Amino acid sequence: MKIPFSPPFIDEDVLNEVSDTLKSGWITTGPKVKALETEISKLAEISNVLCVNSATSGLMLALHWFGVGEGDEVIVPSYTYAATALAVIHVGAKPIMVDIKDDFTIDTSELKKKITTRTKAIIPVDIAGWPADYDTINQIVKNEEIIALFKPESLQQKQLGRILVLSDAAHSIGAIYKGKTIGSLCDLTVFSLHAVKNVTTAEGGAICINLPKPFSCSEVYENMRLMCLNGQTKDAFTKNKAGGWRYDIALLGYKMNMPDVCAAIGLAQIRKYKTVLLPERKRVALKYSQLFANYEWAHLPLLIDNETETSFHIYPLRIKNITENERDLIIEEISKEGIAVNVHFIPMPMLTLFKGLGYKIDDYPVAYDNYSREISLPIYPQLTNAHVKLIVAQIVKAYLLIVNNHD
Repeated sequence: MKIPFSPPFIDEDVLNEVSDTLKSGWITTGPKVKALETEISKLAEISNVLCVNSATSGLMLALHWFGVGEGDEVIVPSYTYAATALAVIHVGAKPIMVDIKDDFTIDTSELKKKITTRTKAIIPVDIAGWPADYDTINQIVKNEEIIALFKPESLQQKQLGRILVLSDAAHSIGAIYKGKTIGSLCDLTVFSLHAVKNVTTAEGGAICINLPKPFSCSEVYENMRLMCLNGQTKDAFTKNKAGGWRYDIALLGYKMNMPDVCAAIGLAQIRKYKTVLLPERKRVALKYSQLFANYEWAHLPLLIDNETETSFHIYPLRIKNITENERDLIIEEISKEGIAVNVHFIPMPMLTLFKGLGYKIDDYPVAYDNYSREISLPIYPQLTNAHVKLIVAQIVKAYLLIVNNHD
């Protein structure tokens, strides 16, 4: 039996929503995008959400809006997908990498040590859907000593008066942190709506705007909306109306808008996310934990802890007391059975680009340890309990084969 890693959830509702878009004669940014923004706003329990063409674009747009550029530093975890740091590099700033904790999130005690007068933003990452320690991060940036280090240069930086907290929540749409929804926990939060995410638009992302006063979040939304449409004062939908052709280019922008035909996929999914899709992902994850609890060598991920709950994006199983090579061999054995698993992620200091920039994995021992023992297991609503049992059985079989042969 072949079990893919993360197929998209496409049902009749998705097909009908996309068909409706195609039949409407309008497929680029328009009413479907606005409707999706409204649905994400409800889920995140905030008022302003901007949809863009990718989470990477969302991070770049947020940093650019805040005035981050050459000579600035942005703190990121060393254990994340490369896009977190690439967004920083693309706006001209330098990523300052920090090691992680056992739960895969940024080590806040190390983070504080990396803050300098050049630090303009911190990007925590919710790996596998498990939220970072937002309370501590928010406390750090609001600490008087840290505020004293902050050297604002742009108007937005002067208005905020401190380091920006920009969450890379690519994995964590729908997750809960201490009873609060992801999207409402810091200044700006970026979701991914990529093809393998819990809610997908094939390609896409969303920026949750939750800035404190004196900012008007609705004005920031309008400004970012301009920025993602080349700085054009009218989107194509508005321009296309009779007599609506005249426009202006008000600022230096990007081309990062989401089209309606993509938004339609996510719109159909998000309407049933909390009632169907998320509960089904939770069922799969809890079944994994129930079955792996029988094996002392299985290092299980945090899924629920008091009022914090993951989005159940992936199941990051770690295996105790194995090497990176043994992990790779275990994956090979699992794959022979037609079961697709993954690794989230290769730490950035191990990648050629970042090694060339001087980052060394030896400086991030927890990131390497987590990576070397991690196997990401599939989670999606189409997986039955029987599928989960089969996956677990094949992992156990592969583990025994590899570990026993290496003793």
